[in-house]
Amino acid sequence: MKRSYWPIFALAPLAAVAFYFVSPATQPDEPQADAKSQNAATRAMEELKEAEDLIADLPPGLAAPDKKELARQIVATAENSTRKWNTLYGHIDDGGDGDGYCGGIVGFCSGTLDMLTLVESYTKEHPGNGLAGYLPALRKVNGSDSHEGLDPGFTAAWKKESEIPAFREAQDAADNSMYFKPAVDLAKMDGLGTLGQFIYYDAMVLHGPGTERNSFYEIRERVMAKADTKAEGGDETTYLNAFLDTCRQVMQESKSDRETSRIDTAQRVFLRDGNLELKAPLTWQMYGETFRSA
Repeated sequence: MKRSYWPIFALAPLAAVAFYFVSPATQPDEPQADAKSQNAATRAMEELKEAEDLIADLPPGLAAPDKKELARQIVATAENSTRKWNTLYGHIDDGGDGDGYCGGIVGFCSGTLDMLTLVESYTKEHPGNGLAGYLPALRKVNGSDSHEGLDPGFTAAWKKESEIPAFREAQDAADNSMYFKPAVDLAKMDGLGTLGQFIYYDAMVLHGPGTERNSFYEIRERVMAKADTKAEGGDETTYLNAFLDTCRQVMQESKSDRETSRIDTAQRVFLRDGNLELKAPLTWQMYGETFRSA
C-alpha cells in the first residue's frame, strides 16, 4: 500500500465498524493529527451512524459479490499488477516507500498500523500463531520503515501463516472493516453509484482512514467544499471528477513523478464512459499494462 504513515482507526472486533483514535500516548513517535482532519473523520463516522437505516435499505452496489470481486481485481492491479487478488495473501515485501514491509491482499504495512492491528486481532482469536512472536517488534517499528526485530524471519513467517485459512479470513475481515465497508457505506450516503463507491474504496486503501491531512476523510471534506455530492443535489460526474482531481493532486504532492495510472487510465476512463454503475466487462490500463474483466 503506497502511502505515508497515518494513525488509522483500529477496529475491535474487526468485523464491526467500531472506531477509536490511537492516542499519542500509545504511539510516542506518531505525528500529531491535524485537528481539522481528525474532525473530518469523526464527522464521517457520526454521519454514517445516523444514516444506518437509510444505507441498509439501499441496493448492495459495490457490496454485491460480483462487484466486490471486480473491485478487488482492480485494486490488485494497482497494488501488485495482477487481477488475481486472492493469490496475494502471502505476498510481502518492502517497496522502499517508507512504509516498511507491506503484505497481503491490500498491502497491510508494518509502518502504518494496519498490519499491527491485523496481527493483534488475529492473535486474540488464534494465540500461538506463527506471527504472534513478532508483535513486540511490530509495535516498535510502527510509524517507521524499520525492520528491527522483524528480520530475518518475519517475511517467511507471514508467507507460511498465509497458507492457513484462518489468517486469510482475518485479512478479508480486516479489509472489509478498515476499508471496504466504511468507504462503500459513505459513498452510498453521498448518493454515489457503484463506480463512486469503488472510487471511495480505492482512495481509502491508498490514502488510509487516518486523522491527518491527505487521509481519505480529509480529502472527502475538501472535495465537498468545492462540489456538491449527488445527495446534496449536485451532479455525480462533476463531483467524482473533483474527487479524482484531488486524489491525483495528493498522490503527486507526496512524489512529483508518482504513477497515477489507477486514476488516469482506470477510474477516469470508467467515469468518462459514463459507467456510473461499473458494469462489466471493463478494460483498463495500469502502468502501461492492459487488463480486462470477465
